[in-house]
Amino acid sequence: MNELRNQDRAARAVQGREVDDRNPQGESTLMPPVDVVEDAHAITLYADLPGVNREALHLEIEAGTLKIDARLDLSLPQGLQSSHTEVGFQRFRRSFTLSKELDVDRVAAEMSHGVLKLTIPRAEHAKPRRIAVHVA
Repeated sequence: MNELRNQDRAARAVQGREVDDRNPQGESTLMPPVDVVEDAHAITLYADLPGVNREALHLEIEAGTLKIDARLDLSLPQGLQSSHTEVGFQRFRRSFTLSKELDVDRVAAEMSHGVLKLTIPRAEHAKPRRIAVHVA
């Protein structure tokens, strides 16, 4: 069984769908793929969380670490039972160490069509600024 799990992990890693089997509850989780875009004013993180609704999403910043934790509700309507299941992961987890150059008190989060968008502005001291040159 472990060999099968290792093969599955390798396949998912190649597909960009890494699996983290070491969470405290002992359940398997999926590490959602992310894109990070940055400019002079902020960084924006996009995380794919298909099927997750806002109520099942938990975001936290603690000690400079951003934590994403989301549950996927795959329950069947009453009276139905599954005859074949390929989606075995019901939890997404990912964490990121944040730079001290970011203003973690002004994070904005949006969820749309299964994509989480987090915008974290740069701290004022970290933003580029022009320096005027005076002629003496």
